[in-house]
Amino acid sequence: MPAAVPRKLIVLGDSGVYGWGDPLEGGWCERLRRHWMGLPDAPVLYPLGVRGDGLERVAARLQAEVACRGELRRQQPHGILLATGINDCARVGRPDGRPQLEAEGFLYGLQQLLLRARASAPVLVLGLTPVQEAAMPYADVLWYGLEQVRRYEGLVEEACLEADVPFLPLLNDLLADPSWPAWLCGDGLHLNSEGHRQVYRRVQQWPALLEWARLQPLHLGTAWG
Repeated sequence: MPAAVPRKLIVLGDSGVYGWGDPLEGGWCERLRRHWMGLPDAPVLYPLGVRGDGLERVAARLQAEVACRGELRRQQPHGILLATGINDCARVGRPDGRPQLEAEGFLYGLQQLLLRARASAPVLVLGLTPVQEAAMPYADVLWYGLEQVRRYEGLVEEACLEADVPFLPLLNDLLADPSWPAWLCGDGLHLNSEGHRQVYRRVQQWPALLEWARLQPLHLGTAWG
C-alpha cells in the first residue's frame, strides 16, 4: 500500500522565520520543523524566511514559493503560515520618521496577500515580537518602537479577522513577562535563543495550527522546548 502524501506547510517571513539570533537551535521555526520530524504523520515544514523582508517582498515571493514546494507533480503545499510586519513598522532616519510601509498601505497589502494566499491553501498568521527602543537605531538608520509594533500587530489582527484567518497574537503575551528584554539580542530587534524558544513554545501549542496539522495536544512535550 503506497504511503500517504504528507501535508506540507510553508512559512513565509523575515529574519524571525530564518532563525537569526538563535545559534543554538536555529530559531522557533527550525525548532518546530525538527519537532514535527520526530512525530508520526506530522506535516513537512519549509521555513522560508529572508532577513529584512517586509510585506511587499513576502508577497512577491508567495507564488514562486508555493509553486515549487509541492514535492510531487501537480501538488501544492497544504498550508501557509505568514510571519511578517515587523520590518514594515520601522521608522526611517529618526524616531518620528516615515515608516518603511505606511499603515494604510500595510493593511491594504496584507488584505490582498491573504486573498491570494487563501486561493492556494489554508492560511495562518503570527503576530509581532517586542523591540528594545533604547538600542535603536538599528543599522544606524531604522528606529523600531513598541508603539509602532503594537499598531502594526493590530493591523495584522484586523486583516485576519476580516479574512477569517487564524491569528496568533504574540506581543502582549511576551511583554507580560518581565523577563522579555532578556529575550532579545543586543541590537534590540532580533530574538535570541531564549526569545525564539518562547515564540516556539507558543506556536507549538497554538490550537489552530495543531488542528490544521491534525496533531493532538498530547504531542506538546518535546526535547526541543
